[in-house]
Amino acid sequence: MTYLELSEDGGGSHKFYEVTVVGTQVTITYGRIGEAGQTKVAGFPTEAKAQAAAAKKIGEKARKGYAPAVRGVRQRRAVTRRAIASTRSTARQAPVLWRFDTGDAAFGIFVDEERCWVGNQRGDVYTVTHSGTVTGRFRLPDGVKCIVADDFWIYAGCDDGRVYDLSGKVPRAAYEIAADVDIYWLDIHDGVLGVSDRAGRVTTIDYEDEFQWARPGTGTSAWMVRCDEDAVYHGHSNGVARYDAADGRVVWESSVADQVLFGWQEEHSVYAGTGRRTVHRLAKGDGRGEAVYQCDGAVYSCATSPGGRHVFAGDNHSSVYCFDASGERLWKLGTGCGSAFSMQFLDDRLYIVTTDGSLVCIDASEAAIAAARAGTVPQPFDVKAAASLEVVEPSVVVETVSAGADAGDGVVVECVREGERLRVRVVSPGYESWNVQFPKDVREAGAQYIVEGLRSAGRGGFYRAYGNIRRLL
Repeated sequence: MTYLELSEDGGGSHKFYEVTVVGTQVTITYGRIGEAGQTKVAGFPTEAKAQAAAAKKIGEKARKGYAPAVRGVRQRRAVTRRAIASTRSTARQAPVLWRFDTGDAAFGIFVDEERCWVGNQRGDVYTVTHSGTVTGRFRLPDGVKCIVADDFWIYAGCDDGRVYDLSGKVPRAAYEIAADVDIYWLDIHDGVLGVSDRAGRVTTIDYEDEFQWARPGTGTSAWMVRCDEDAVYHGHSNGVARYDAADGRVVWESSVADQVLFGWQEEHSVYAGTGRRTVHRLAKGDGRGEAVYQCDGAVYSCATSPGGRHVFAGDNHSSVYCFDASGERLWKLGTGCGSAFSMQFLDDRLYIVTTDGSLVCIDASEAAIAAARAGTVPQPFDVKAAASLEVVEPSVVVETVSAGADAGDGVVVECVREGERLRVRVVSPGYESWNVQFPKDVREAGAQYIVEGLRSAGRGGFYRAYGNIRRLL
C-alpha cells in the first residue's frame, strides 16, 4: 500500500491518493484529506501487470506534487463559513407570521409555489408549507451552504464539496466539486452548475458532472454567483464580473460594487449586496450601475419582487429593508430572530433564514407593513417538527434488473462506460441512443434501471417523463 497527500497553503489542494495491490487487483482510493473518499478497483491478468499499473499511477501523482504521508497526521481542512456577526435591530418589529427553529445557523433557502426549503449548518434540510407545517426532513453528510432550483429539481450544496439532488425520494450526490474548492455559493441553470469559492474563483460544471471552465477572478471571498442562459455573474471582494456561459470569456467587470456578500438576479439586472451597507443594481448587458439601495449595516442578503419592482435586503443588525426600484427606502423593520443570511419573496411574503437558525415568514403586504410601522404586529406562530417525522439520508441503493428482463410498460436504461466516463443510456427500442442524466453515485453503481410509467412518444415526451424518473429515484 502506498499513501500520498497533496496539501497546499492558502486554501489550495488538500487531498490524498492511496494505491493498494493485492495479487492481480489494484485498489485506488482518493478524495479530501480527512474523508473516506472514493474507491475504484481494477483487475489485471498477472501480478506483474498489477504492480506496473500501480507504479504508473503513483508516478503520475508524484509528478503533480503528491508526497508520501501518514494517514491521520493531517486533519480535514476547516470549512469556511460566514462570520456570524449579528446584533439586535433597533427598528420596530416586522410582522412575522411564523418561524421555525432548524437548530443551527441557516444559509440555504428556496421557496416555490408548493413549499419552503431550508438547510442549516448541521446538514438538516426541511420542507415547510407556506402555512407553517413541516412536511419533510433530509439529513445530508455536512453543512448546507445553499439551496438552488433548476426547473423542478432542487439541489443543496454542502460543505463536503458535493451537491445533492433533493428532488427524489432520497438525496443523491449529483455533482462533486474539486477537492481544492472551498464552496461559498452555488447557482444552476439548465443543468450547468456555477460555483463561487473562498479563493475568488468561479467554476462551471455540466450536467454530466464534468468540468467546463474556471476563472480566478480579481478578488477573494466570492459569495455571489448567478447563472442564466447566456452568462455567469460573479461577485467577490473587488467587484462583479460577467462571464460568457459557454467558454468563460470575460464580458465585463465592474468595481462599482465591491466587498460583495450576496447576489440576486432578474431578467435584465443583477443585484449585489455589499459589506459597504449597499445593494447595487447592475445592468446585465454592460455592467453599468442602475441604482443603489442604502442600508444601515453590512448587507448579508437581498432579493426582489417579480420584475424588480421592490428590492429587499437583510443587514448584520437583524433588520430587513424594502426599497422601490429607484432606490427610495420604503421601510426598515427588525426580524426579532437574527440577521437574514438568505431571503426570497413570494406572494406578498418575505421568507428569510437567519443567523440563529430560523426560517421566518414575514407578511410583506402593504397593510401588514403599515400596521407594523405603527407598532401593531401579529403574534408569531412557532412551528415544530413532529417527533415522528422520518429523517431521510442519502443512499445509492436502487432496484435493478437485467436488460433481458421483462420491463412491462417501462423503459430500460443502463450504465455504460465510455473511456473514463460512466453514462446512462436508453436501451429499449424506439428511443434511438439518447443519454440520460443520473446522479453520479447511481452511475458509479453501474446498475441498470427500470422506471415505471415511461411510455411517451417522441423526444419531447421522453424528456417530460425524465422528470418523473428523477422523482422516482
